Amino acid sequence: MGTKLAAIIVSSDRVLQKDKTNKSGEIAQDFIKNYGLQLHFSKVVTEGYTPVDNAVQSALVAGCEIIVIIGGTGIGATNFTPEVTEKYVSARLHGLETQVLLRGLEASPKAGLSRGIIGMTEHGGGSLIINCASSSGAVTDTLSVVFPLLPDIFRDCTN
Repeated sequence: MGTKLAAIIVSSDRVLQKDKTNKSGEIAQDFIKNYGLQLHFSKVVTEGYTPVDNAVQSALVAGCEIIVIIGGTGIGATNFTPEVTEKYVSARLHGLETQVLLRGLEASPKAGLSRGIIGMTEHGGGSLIINCASSSGAVTDTLSVVFPLLPDIFRDCTN
């Protein structure tokens, strides 16, 4: 699979305002390190469509092949992570989304409230975008499902 360049985007006003620690972002960084990926950046952005969209654009321009977006997957007024992701995803991985949901439901019925999307920006290549709900458990569940499959995901890609 080779070394892949990764980015973490945390959409959280509470983390920005220091009302909450960035534990979820730290968990994602640990996954990236443990799977031998290269972290290009990890940033916290304010909630809303435009800040998340700008961060995703930055990651794509930088050549990041794995983009983990944490937060903004619910139904709140500032939760637009899935809408931003839909703009970029060409090949959605519904099966992985279902696996993440099933894993999450083992721990909490609130897992069903996440609208997170997982998919590739191009058929046969591009970047993998992974949405995670903001809790540390949700990030662990999501990345525990997706990261072991990275070699299979990128084996089917031509880039």
